[in-house]
Amino acid sequence: MALTAPIVTRPQEAELPFAALILDFVGVLTANAGPAHGEWCLAQGLDAGAWRQTLGYEPEACRLYTELEAGRLSQAEWNRRVAPILGVPEHANLMGRAWSGVRPADDMIALARSARQAGLKVALLSNSFGLDPYDPYEALGVWELFDETVISEREGMAKPDPAIYQLTLDRLELPGEACVFVDDQPRNLAPAEALGITTVLADGTPGNASHIAALLGFPAVL
Repeated sequence: MALTAPIVTRPQEAELPFAALILDFVGVLTANAGPAHGEWCLAQGLDAGAWRQTLGYEPEACRLYTELEAGRLSQAEWNRRVAPILGVPEHANLMGRAWSGVRPADDMIALARSARQAGLKVALLSNSFGLDPYDPYEALGVWELFDETVISEREGMAKPDPAIYQLTLDRLELPGEACVFVDDQPRNLAPAEALGITTVLADGTPGNASHIAALLGFPAVL
């Protein structure tokens, strides 16, 4: 009696629950910027909290930052106008100097790479703070992570404007239900949720990247 080789069937790969990962930049793909800004301020003879206090609470500096985010003010002009408000004599590349000590979040960058390797689209949705003379995305080496980039400066609108989230979905050619969005600001999550996007708050909790990887359906990032 002739013997026939058994037919071997391989289990189909499980379908991933989402098709895209959308990432913010500051506080998501970067480590906490606060300590680096504080060290820079001290080196300038300022109070350690001067950067955060000025950009977050001084009315004219807040207005100028909003203009910068929306692309209505160049980074070079922002540098020139904010330096005296901050209390530093030299305005050239002010943004780049203040950000020079900020480091990438290695676990989240690994997550973005793993997501693409798993077949997901990866998008950047970022309220920018200028691209010239200092390009923060280039400085931290993240441009190559993305299939799509939505930068507030280029689009003339910023989070939490619902239109910028819809634009991101349009660029990805996906419905909100197919996407996960990670941001470190709670106010930026609600507009995404309204479009059906699953959201994750990047609050600095250890293991957050592994949690997101599990949500996306592929092995945890170590």
